[in-house]
Amino acid sequence: MDTSNQAVVGTSLTALRPEAPKRQRWGVKQKRQIVEETLAAGASVARVARAHGVNANQVFYWRKQYRAGRLGNRAGAIKLLPVTVEGPPSAPPEISREPSSSPVPSGAIHIKLGHAHIRIEGSADPVLLRLVLESLRG
Repeated sequence: MDTSNQAVVGTSLTALRPEAPKRQRWGVKQKRQIVEETLAAGASVARVARAHGVNANQVFYWRKQYRAGRLGNRAGAIKLLPVTVEGPPSAPPEISREPSSSPVPSGAIHIKLGHAHIRIEGSADPVLLRLVLESLRG
């Protein structure tokens, strides 16, 4: 029979485990600010992430969300471009190689983006037009 009087120290399993660091919860405003820092010219995602104590992969995911417009921004929205309205041309434009017996029809659209010139007459397929403009934008 064991007659020793050893004191039993009560320990729980949680007291033996080191406390894990609590997860940082980032608000939408904070995420957007961090992402916008990475979008600046010459910015490095890794450096910005390190400066804020965030994993770079997490910042790349936030950038994806930002571009999709899911961080409370309007990045995925259509942006307005400056437009000038001119009267109908007196002669057909130079880029037109087809003979035209009538003046430019109403509803004609002429777009100049850098070296590209786009001329749309009549009704155009909106999906096709969007694809062409997005490919020119880059």
